[in-house]
Amino acid sequence: MHVIVATDGSRQSLAAAKHLKSFADPTKVTAVSVVAVVRPLASVAFADDLSEGRLDGTFRDAAQSAVDTIAAVFEGWGPKVNKRIRSGSAANEIIKAAKQYDAGLVVVAAGGRGLSDSVLVGSTAQRVQHYAPCPVLVVRPAPRKRK
Repeated sequence: MHVIVATDGSRQSLAAAKHLKSFADPTKVTAVSVVAVVRPLASVAFADDLSEGRLDGTFRDAAQSAVDTIAAVFEGWGPKVNKRIRSGSAANEIIKAAKQYDAGLVVVAAGGRGLSDSVLVGSTAQRVQHYAPCPVLVVRPAPRKRK
């Protein structure tokens, strides 16, 4: 089974990748494609919360850094790991990748961009969940402790 792991550069997308690895059987997963999507006309940069330092490069550089970080989670795990950067609408491109690679599962983080606790599933995760041609694992953020 080919698994698509989507990243938006958030710590939550890293947690989603680690969650998949914690329970999936690597002998049943034939390939993992880590996918980041850059919006070509975005006014806000691809936010990479995963890099050690500040990136002064392009949106694509930030996306590549995020993809590299997520792909490192699966190093030595077993399946082949592919790194993909796509351009367009995040949900549409993740769905297209799932179709193109005949994915058996898509993994996305919910609320990775720091949305309020009242938002249960982000709009990208919601659209992927609704339109993907295969099952979708939506990993929600860990609950925050109330002060």
